[in-house]
Amino acid sequence: MPDDAGPILRLPTVRAKHAASLIVLRIDNSGPHMLMGMRGAKHRFMPNRLVFPGGRVDPADMKADCATEMPPWTEAALRRNANAALARGLAAAAARELREETGLSLGTPPRLDGLHYLARAVTPPGQPIRFNARFFVVGADKVTGTAGGDGELEALRFYGMEEVLALDLAIPTRRVLERLKLWIAMTEAERCRQTRTPVLLRDRGWLME
Repeated sequence: MPDDAGPILRLPTVRAKHAASLIVLRIDNSGPHMLMGMRGAKHRFMPNRLVFPGGRVDPADMKADCATEMPPWTEAALRRNANAALARGLAAAAARELREETGLSLGTPPRLDGLHYLARAVTPPGQPIRFNARFFVVGADKVTGTAGGDGELEALRFYGMEEVLALDLAIPTRRVLERLKLWIAMTEAERCRQTRTPVLLRDRGWLME
């Protein structure tokens, strides 16, 4: 290295913020459909990408009123990587983001008893915006209201599984959808008996925690 080489600048590591996304799932004779929308071009994180409703956990989510609590297997799965307050805050955030971004609701206050915990994905280090995102699944029969929301998601509708997998998706979204296909193939009893949760840290496949 030359003697006059300057100091090596190291960018500070951005801490991943806790976030929650909710997959509203409808299954009919033509297969599974998921409620998704397109993030606008002006968004700093994943612009022009098809995503599930979701966002970061707010402090108020930790103490939000809820009509019912999560199923015990959902809470137990979350608690492997979160304390009790954060686990509940993640579920409440998923319900809040659904209402804000889509106009649909799990109730007022929300019912959390229909939530299943599907997977976790963490934005890799080195990115300017990072999230430690948990993905929940809820049946469309648990949701009420008319689709609309705050306009953050464009082209908001239910997309068929094969339709959406044929699109140019962000890698984490594609991996979560592939995981969802496996989850759909399980029985309800198998889902409730799961003792480990898939985690996507980089695009190297799933790890189990």
